[in-house]
Amino acid sequence: PGVCDASRPSACISTHTKKTKKQKPTHAPPHATMAMTTARAAKVANVDFTGARSRRTLRANTTQVSARRSARAAMTTTSEYKVAVLGAGGGIGQPLSMLLKMNPLISDLRLFDLRGTLGVAADLSHTNTTCQVRGFEGDEQLADALKGCDLVIIPAGVPRKPGMTRDDLFAINAGIVKNLAEACAKNCPKALINIISNPVNSTVPIATEVFKKAGCYDPKKIFGVTTLDIVRANTFVAEAKSLDINDVDVPVIGGHAGITILPLLSQTYPKVDFSPAELEALTVRIQNAGTEVVEAKAGAGSATLSMAYAAARMAEACLRGLSGEPDVYECSFVASNVTELPFFSTKVRLGPNGAEEVMPIGDITAYEAEWLAKLKEELKGSIAKGVDFANQ
Repeated sequence: PGVCDASRPSACISTHTKKTKKQKPTHAPPHATMAMTTARAAKVANVDFTGARSRRTLRANTTQVSARRSARAAMTTTSEYKVAVLGAGGGIGQPLSMLLKMNPLISDLRLFDLRGTLGVAADLSHTNTTCQVRGFEGDEQLADALKGCDLVIIPAGVPRKPGMTRDDLFAINAGIVKNLAEACAKNCPKALINIISNPVNSTVPIATEVFKKAGCYDPKKIFGVTTLDIVRANTFVAEAKSLDINDVDVPVIGGHAGITILPLLSQTYPKVDFSPAELEALTVRIQNAGTEVVEAKAGAGSATLSMAYAAARMAEACLRGLSGEPDVYECSFVASNVTELPFFSTKVRLGPNGAEEVMPIGDITAYEAEWLAKLKEELKGSIAKGVDFANQ
């Protein structure tokens, strides 16, 4: 136990009193070669939010290769990515920004919001990681926050409150996402865009229409962040079946609201059996987990900390893909031909161009097929609502 410096994985401030062998310094000398710097960045990149063991589990469940083979995959990571968080002063934005500041793949972190980000940036700038952080406030600084970015993460908007559905958020958040997407299309048209702002089932189509109008749409670069559904599914299944969380992977498909969230428990890795009662209870809990948090906070907020963690995991996966690391997978709500719907969430293989491959649903049970039929109708309406808003 102790506090670790994320930029120096071997340097931990230990609370143990036992003497240990003196470690050699990890800092490279000023004249270090680029090869040494790259190798160090690759080593540091093992300090991540998913965890190397969890990543091997996800890869094994997706590619059907052995964990050992996946572990040997070459890493070509660099710590030179520029990332912007739009809505960095909010309940999700602040903890997300802290997690991103700890990510060794990021060299330049830009925090934007209408107000408050100068203080957040100043606070984070005191943390001893190699990432530079800057704050940008007000619409007049939005362009500067975005120029040259490799990845833009959008948690901006209002959170859910007790009694509210994601559709209740549409009137406010739809306009916010549209304006921010327009700024992204103008200032960083080639960046990957991770959209957190709810309702994701509608805000992703909105952003897509904006990029189409701007003439710079690339379906491989716009992602709806559904990672929290996967994080929850993995956690709930691990708890229910007394499994090591690092060994669990549960694909979650569909969308990111209520019944459009469909955990494919039949595809759980490692293979486990569920009774009909367990299937129903877990499926419904995963679908309604956001409401569970909203009600537990009793009006004080929504799922901010778990969402920040999930968004940091998705961001890291995108950056690993950009770096050329092979076999990087996450579920995401993207442009898709997997179903008759124009957008759908399944596993996506991430690479240097973004969503290199959208994976099929795979074999599902009759129980899951029933949920799939129901969610398609709901999802179809949410997508159409976003498209109509963007084109009005």
